[in-house]
Amino acid sequence: MRITQGTFSFLPDLTDEEVKAQVQYCLDNNWPVSIEYTDDPHPRNVYWHMWKLPFFDLKDAAGVMQELAECRSAYPNFYIRINGFDASYGRQTTALSFIVQWPGEEPGFATHRVEAADRQMRYLIHPYATDKPVGQRY
Repeated sequence: MRITQGTFSFLPDLTDEEVKAQVQYCLDNNWPVSIEYTDDPHPRNVYWHMWKLPFFDLKDAAGVMQELAECRSAYPNFYIRINGFDASYGRQTTALSFIVQWPGEEPGFATHRVEAADRQMRYLIHPYATDKPVGQRY
């Protein structure tokens, strides 16, 4: 089961050149870029760990790609995504977000059906990855 979250989730994996082109698009539109990583990819887990601070001062995608390479080498078995933020609305708004790295093996999710009040059925999604401690999930 493959995690598909973000802007390009319906496309095949982007090459580094395609990632660089998307990062340059963000920078050309004055959208600061950030890199985030996690080993808990639950769809409602929107707070991933940030790799350094957002790159407010960069104007060339090569700098972001260098930081992405460092993040990949530090966290080879984690999910890594790139975000572009549009501040034109007067608040931090994610304009672009896409995953650029997946772990070699993705254990997937379990769906649990739970009976609730008034004979309602609720469904819980549990990622198998969280059965292990942080740092040992992949």
